[in-house]
Amino acid sequence: MKIGLSTYSLLDAMNAGEMDILDVVTWIKETGFDHMEIVPYGFSLVDNLQLADRVRDKAKELGLDLSNYALPANFVHDTHEAFLAEVDRLKQHVDLLHRMGIKHMRHDVTLFTLPKEKRTISYFEANLDQIIEGSQLLADYAKQFGITTTIENHGMTVQHSDRVLRVLEKVNRENFKATLDVGNFLCVDEDPLVGIKKLLPHASLIHYKDFYRKPYYEPPVNGKWYDTASGNYIRGAIVGQGDLNLVETTKLIKQSEYDGYITLEFEGMEECRMASRLGLEYLNHLCEIIE
Repeated sequence: MKIGLSTYSLLDAMNAGEMDILDVVTWIKETGFDHMEIVPYGFSLVDNLQLADRVRDKAKELGLDLSNYALPANFVHDTHEAFLAEVDRLKQHVDLLHRMGIKHMRHDVTLFTLPKEKRTISYFEANLDQIIEGSQLLADYAKQFGITTTIENHGMTVQHSDRVLRVLEKVNRENFKATLDVGNFLCVDEDPLVGIKKLLPHASLIHYKDFYRKPYYEPPVNGKWYDTASGNYIRGAIVGQGDLNLVETTKLIKQSEYDGYITLEFEGMEECRMASRLGLEYLNHLCEIIE
């Protein structure tokens, strides 16, 4: 398994003006990661092809794989015209991936900022047809370039493993798979190990992260905490220092014979470069000690 880093992990440094995306490419390679996942926050490539070419060429020069490209998307719209406009927007990103030589893409299927009343199973079922059609149209367009498109357990409305499986089943495309995030199940209060076991057979890429957890009856006073679907609390942690059972997670992944990219994500409060480096050290340690 090749371990890489999401550019999102270094967003704090980019937002502070301490790094640009080309600095990020170099730092990821020099720190010891094997690949980089592009998440276009803090920079944009689809409307800056010159920069996209520089990122591609810099990664190639350093011998750093560009493993994945992840972006927000929303197929649920009031009009068919708006729906088609979103599909066309996403096709432009597929064209970007083809230009950069990236073969894997993660896109959302609904907004991840939806209010609680639109995170329900009823909302999911009512809009499933648009979710399916949009995912099919994008997968079919990407197929000509040999690109795999994926849905992630991400975004509250389609974050539960059963809902992700339902979308995979209905889309029914060979190049439409799952980006499995080992921690995101906590956002909807699903046992991560249960969700991991369900989605592993469909995973073409895996995100590793860690969270601290607090129950609804112990609300935190301060810090970068998020509410879960059931009113509990989670906060991003350095991989290996939070409350997720990453030992058993790694055992499950190794037993499944998954042999693709592993992408480390950090979204906590600590300094992002230090946190990403420590996460890599822990993940390398796990891969060494677990058969």
